[in-house]
Amino acid sequence: MDSVSAKERSRIMRNVKARGNKSTELKLIKLFKDYGLTGWRRNYLVIGKPDFVFLTSRLAIFVDGCFWHGCKDHCRIPATNKDYWVDKVNRNKKRDGIINATFRTRNWRVVRIWEHELEKGNYKKSLNKIKNIVQPIIPPSTGRLVPPVCEGM
Repeated sequence: MDSVSAKERSRIMRNVKARGNKSTELKLIKLFKDYGLTGWRRNYLVIGKPDFVFLTSRLAIFVDGCFWHGCKDHCRIPATNKDYWVDKVNRNKKRDGIINATFRTRNWRVVRIWEHELEKGNYKKSLNKIKNIVQPIIPPSTGRLVPPVCEGM
């Protein structure tokens, strides 16, 4: 049982504002630096509020929390007020799809990374995807784009 009324709890929760996924963003910044990825901007004011953008590559990166965005492996809906949480996560997923489509219609690419993909050993696939978009390599002998691969792969 809650110690405040439903109306008061609603008012309190409405006033809680997102402050960003600082720990996941800091992990990704470290990976960018470790792998020599440059040209990114954080907190760039654009629709959908991506966590990072690479302006010259027209790439928006979102780090999605497993709970808030409905990760099929890690999202555990609370038993209390279950209908509310299911609807909330579904609205977030729908909004994510709309934001992705909006970026794509403007010729931007979108990479969405689950927070669990930034754990030790799980980040290489996501980082390679970003690196392939941001820093394609053109060998002089072929003239064709060859995507770079992170060391240790």
